[in-house]
Amino acid sequence: MTEQFDLIIRNAVLRKDPKTQFDIGLKNGKIEKIAPKIDAKGTGELDAGGNLVTESFVNTHLHLCKVYTLMMMDEAALKDYHGADMGKAMTAIELAAKIKEQYDEKWIIKNVRKAAALAARYGCTHIRAFADVDSKGKLEGIKALIKARDEFKGIVDIQTVAFAQDGLVREPGAEALMRQAMDLGADVVGGIPWIEYTDADIAEHVRICFQLAKEYDKPVSMLVDDAGDNGLRSLEVMALETIRTGWQGRSLAHHARAMAMYPKPYLQKLAAILKKADMGIVSDPHTGPLHARVRELLEEGVLVSLGQDDISDAYYPYGRNNMLEVAFLNSHLLWFTTREDMETLYTMVTTNPARAIGLKDFEIKEGAVANLVVLDQPNVLEALRFHEKPKYVISHGKLVDQKKMDEIIRENS
Repeated sequence: MTEQFDLIIRNAVLRKDPKTQFDIGLKNGKIEKIAPKIDAKGTGELDAGGNLVTESFVNTHLHLCKVYTLMMMDEAALKDYHGADMGKAMTAIELAAKIKEQYDEKWIIKNVRKAAALAARYGCTHIRAFADVDSKGKLEGIKALIKARDEFKGIVDIQTVAFAQDGLVREPGAEALMRQAMDLGADVVGGIPWIEYTDADIAEHVRICFQLAKEYDKPVSMLVDDAGDNGLRSLEVMALETIRTGWQGRSLAHHARAMAMYPKPYLQKLAAILKKADMGIVSDPHTGPLHARVRELLEEGVLVSLGQDDISDAYYPYGRNNMLEVAFLNSHLLWFTTREDMETLYTMVTTNPARAIGLKDFEIKEGAVANLVVLDQPNVLEALRFHEKPKYVISHGKLVDQKKMDEIIRENS
């Protein structure tokens, strides 16, 4: 018996074959072998004990510059954002913007470190993270996120989004700030077109974002139609611009809450456009009263994933960067309660979001990068029921040092 693996996970149950236990051999950061029994040694070995081993979790939507800011402000924005039919969503955003007058990289980075370490503890190894870039926050948020991205590389991979939260047409100087953020090294161009005042300005906002994406060769993420207004159509504008510019597969929409009010024929037309654009939707039903029509989008073959969205900020008071918790909450909100539904929810916090943010070979197969969690539960039902920390987290083939993550959480709390 020769030592040929860096790490072997013994007695693992996989979602695709829950009645059989497997050994998983890791080498050079990848899954080298999956078999009922691996007759070799590993430099390290873990016993899954007949519990579930899956891909690690992926959070496609987190306003990381805002985490833990709720205690720094009043709850006026929270009340408006969660009001009936989300009719005052724009007012909520304007109220929430007050916190950015205090933005400073020095205190933002402490909050970001805590949230990133929590992600590692809960098995979330990839985050698409938004930082507001505007006349109030300037570049303080994106600087903190880029710093954290470098610090957590290989543990939690952070895709930093330069996010034009206050608009690009209505906000003088915003486009120039966005360019500065991209020059600093932001990974994704972020927009929020529905916040503009006119349809023409919405289209211009979308055009500017895609122009920046083309210039810097970066993906696009936009928050669209995040209010209770069935006349909002920025998702369609974004999807059509994705097709026009050839940015298929590199364009991702978030929220689309107005979709809850769309008539069925328009929803089906929109789904067809989204598929042509190869464009996914990230839904966060737990952070607002309205949400995209997840089940219907899935039935139409649209890529859908779930995001954390917020952690203790002006829009949402809770959150732990625990994507199993997000899936558990949305099982209730979406009425996804059958075993098939639960499997779908699990996919929406693992492989679907990985596809949505451009991760390749993010699955349990030989040759794939080893981003894995070893749970303390034997199946998806129990995993959702308890939504606990994984027993082990593996990022890029290496076991995450959970004691170190706990130290980071304590030091930055």
